[in-house]
Amino acid sequence: MTKLILGIVKETKTPPDKRVPLIPSQCVEVMKRFPNVEVIVEKSDIRSYKDEEYAALGIRMVDKAIEADILMGVKEVKIDYLIPNKKYFFFSHTFKKQPYNRKLLQAILEKKIQLIDYETLTDKNKHRIIGFGRYAGIVGCYNGFLAYGKKHNLYSLKPANLCADKKEMESELSKIKLPIDMKIVMTGSGRVGGGAQEILDLVGIKQVSPESFLNDQFDRPVYTQLDASDYYAKADGSPIDVAAFHKSGAGHISTFNRYLKVAQLYLPCHYWSSSSPVIVTREDLASPDNKTTVISDISCDIAAPIASTIRSSTIADPLYGYDPKTGLETDFMDPHAIGVVAVDNLPCELPKDASVDYGNDLINRVFPYLFGEDPDRIIERASETDLNGNLMPDYAYLADYVAGNKFQIKIQKVPNGAVHNGIYGFIRKLF
Repeated sequence: MTKLILGIVKETKTPPDKRVPLIPSQCVEVMKRFPNVEVIVEKSDIRSYKDEEYAALGIRMVDKAIEADILMGVKEVKIDYLIPNKKYFFFSHTFKKQPYNRKLLQAILEKKIQLIDYETLTDKNKHRIIGFGRYAGIVGCYNGFLAYGKKHNLYSLKPANLCADKKEMESELSKIKLPIDMKIVMTGSGRVGGGAQEILDLVGIKQVSPESFLNDQFDRPVYTQLDASDYYAKADGSPIDVAAFHKSGAGHISTFNRYLKVAQLYLPCHYWSSSSPVIVTREDLASPDNKTTVISDISCDIAAPIASTIRSSTIADPLYGYDPKTGLETDFMDPHAIGVVAVDNLPCELPKDASVDYGNDLINRVFPYLFGEDPDRIIERASETDLNGNLMPDYAYLADYVAGNKFQIKIQKVPNGAVHNGIYGFIRKLF
């Protein structure tokens, strides 16, 4: 049996990310479950789990994992830190042609690196199999309650990133005191929505149907969770064809403003495609009928479906105000402002807990295919590039993204000239 070395890299992106793909005990578990695999860890002073914790369990610590066959991090690896001719796992933020990472993908091709992007790891039905979405939902929902309490001077919660762990954060929830007629609306489901629901349930918020949410009065706080069919319609007002809508949202309109008229807090947890109409417009937020005073935008698409999300905010400074009259940023506590939370790296607020969940998913849902048989081509289909400097067939559409004077991109050939086109099919299932 061929021995493989799996290297956990030091995170190099700024601002630093304290998460890890495998915590110390999980490294040991990997080596027990897959005896042909040795895990080594690059030394780092920024991880939530310290070098000493890895070393104490007998894990070999190195300055740079040059000897590793496979390297694994969380966020993008700096170009000058990439080791040529290796297999890498990380969130590259390239498969949607993100302009800011074009040079990264160019460098990966030039260095003949096989990039396996976590975000494109899917099962045979194109359902995503791993992600930090649950913790984005957990922290994003918590931040929504934190913002609502501050905005209305009702209570004060300790920021999640200042809590030792998820358990301490959850203990803060007992401080929440909401109006008896409080209504909370959430769009989206999947991992993100499920994480948000965990917090809503812990707070004791009752879930009701969209229809009841719009039409009924309650003697306790309630929330409703919406699917796209609950807040989109065809342009003529008729119900959407969900299958057709998922291919393209063109020809549809948003009907979400109905919920703004009754909800005080909005938690966007949806996936949004640029082919779809915006969900909340400036006009919606400026309407005198709007009752929503706080939006914790967990999905955090800037200047896109939610008009109030005019920029991302930071863990250190998560809150800002949106002036519905001008469409501009203002003070969060301005009585006329809508309070906004738009942190785009929410799981980083609970790095230890998020890392535990993520490592368990890697061990159970990815490593059996990485270190064993892979009949569904899970690793191959998630590989944007190969070790020969080529784009893989599923990612042929990225050729124009990386093309330029310096690069002449080759597309790997497959039998019968087939090129897989499934990459966009699973994106809508992310959340």
